Amino acid sequence: MVNESLDTRRHHWTRPTSRGRPALQAGVVLVLGVAVAVLVLLLAREGMFGPPPRTLVIPEGRRASQVYAAVDRSLDVPPGTTRKAVGKADLALPPEVKGNPEGYLFPATYPVTSGTTPTSLLTYMVDTARQRFGADHIAAGARRNNVSVHQALTIASIVQAEAGTTADMGKVSRVIYNRLARGMPLQMDSMLNYALRRSTLDTTADDTKIDSAYNSYEHRGLPPTPIDNPGEQAMEAAITPTPGPWLYFVTVAPGDTRFTDSYAEHQRNVQEFNRNRLEASGS
Repeated sequence: MVNESLDTRRHHWTRPTSRGRPALQAGVVLVLGVAVAVLVLLLAREGMFGPPPRTLVIPEGRRASQVYAAVDRSLDVPPGTTRKAVGKADLALPPEVKGNPEGYLFPATYPVTSGTTPTSLLTYMVDTARQRFGADHIAAGARRNNVSVHQALTIASIVQAEAGTTADMGKVSRVIYNRLARGMPLQMDSMLNYALRRSTLDTTADDTKIDSAYNSYEHRGLPPTPIDNPGEQAMEAAITPTPGPWLYFVTVAPGDTRFTDSYAEHQRNVQEFNRNRLEASGS
């Protein structure tokens, strides 16, 4: 919210006929093939080929600290193991991040085997992020908006944290660009939450005075790093913001986010947001 006052898949290939339908050899071969497939499935289910494959799901918007904890749990290693592995992993990160992989731990589903280590998972995530976010159209989109790819990724992380729905992402992105263009502080609570290592809708006056580079009430411009690990939709929004004059937004109710360039209108929207919260809490 903007404030102003305060597994690898196995493919079976069949030989097509001249009519485009698969050609089968002999009925006995087909039956035998099915029988073998069923046997393989049964053996796998019983664990005769070793433990069944596992996966680790990293959703969009998770912070690096949350990813580290998820890897620790998935690999059944002591808490803090993955965090410690970051400095020794020799990750292929851009120089401007100074070894901090925040934003580059790509959200996806990763295979986990008996040979998987924290270092191998971190490397897989970073390499995936560099492949996806290093695409030519991403670089072109960043240049079009006069930002670097890293800055676009930072904007994407804010969009990921602030947008209530995928449909709102382009508008949230535009608010960020509009405020940057005017020299306005971003004043977004998601950055305060990152600095304070929390997630909440409640922001106090004292919160807005904390000494942190992520305090977008006190500091203008983008934060020094992304504030989470965004997905591709947020990145697309960061390089193709929706055209519009908006400077403020607030989600007054689920699915109802109000965007405006009028501070007075924004204040009315904020009042409606506060009323809805009070009603929902029964106060």
